[in-house]
Amino acid sequence: MRRVSPKLAPWLKEFNALLAHLKATGFKATPTNAREGLANLTRGLVTTSPEVACVMDDLIHSPSFKVPVRIYHPAPSRPLPVLVFFHGGGHMAGSVTVYDPIFRKTALATNHIVVAPDYRLAPECPYPAAVHDAYNTVKGVGDVLESRNLPCEPRLSIAGDSGGGALCATVAHLAQHDAGVHIRRQAMIYPSLDYTMDSASMDDNAVGYLLEKAKILWYFDNYFQHSENRKAASPLHMEFTDKLPETLVVTAEFCPLRDEAIAYARKIKEAGAMAEQCHFHDMIHTFMNMEDLVQEECAAVYEKMGKFLNRP
Repeated sequence: MRRVSPKLAPWLKEFNALLAHLKATGFKATPTNAREGLANLTRGLVTTSPEVACVMDDLIHSPSFKVPVRIYHPAPSRPLPVLVFFHGGGHMAGSVTVYDPIFRKTALATNHIVVAPDYRLAPECPYPAAVHDAYNTVKGVGDVLESRNLPCEPRLSIAGDSGGGALCATVAHLAQHDAGVHIRRQAMIYPSLDYTMDSASMDDNAVGYLLEKAKILWYFDNYFQHSENRKAASPLHMEFTDKLPETLVVTAEFCPLRDEAIAYARKIKEAGAMAEQCHFHDMIHTFMNMEDLVQEECAAVYEKMGKFLNRP
């Protein structure tokens, strides 16, 4: 029998009661309260933020937009591999500021230089602005590190959670046929990979588990504003070849995005590339932003990412 972790159940019950009250009293979703919601959740439940030896801000230059990035180098006296990490937030919320403690923990757990872009968000900057920012970050990260005299190894990986996972997988797709970009590995945490929303888990977990199906559709309607083909824009429905990077997919049982992530890992394998899945049978979407409630599970994700990214 499926059951949400008792570590999360009381919080989820209280959240659902509050959500029902807000809906009954005329609450309307806006970009502002979506951003505040994720920021407040993370600030309230990720309350430890470790020191990282070197943290600095810079810009990735591209023809259309200078992408702000934050660089976390855990050992600036020696070269380390690079991990570009795209934050989550449904393409509308999240930021480097919100995710700062998560990026710090990732840098220390993986012993990588984490580079986190503050890519443009919808609805102000709809699709494909974030995709352009994500890909330009990957293409320009080496130049920025060199300009800052930060030593790095010629090993580049990418990561992302939720909507950041969509960017991660899209970047990996684009890089398959770009001789100038080599991505060694990608790690995705409950990624959004199918904008058609056509999966059993999307209905099984539609209501009551923090991220709801109706909210996902609202995110996507703000992201796609010009009648784009959402299936063609979905990483799950893009081309799969053996040129894709080795892939780690973290899934949560009570996440609406669960099945598309599982299907993505399967397609990676069918194409002749390597993929592995780490499944949490009693977690919900966004649990990494709720670390104080599920410390062991979050620690397991950081450890899994570290082992995956550092494997010979």
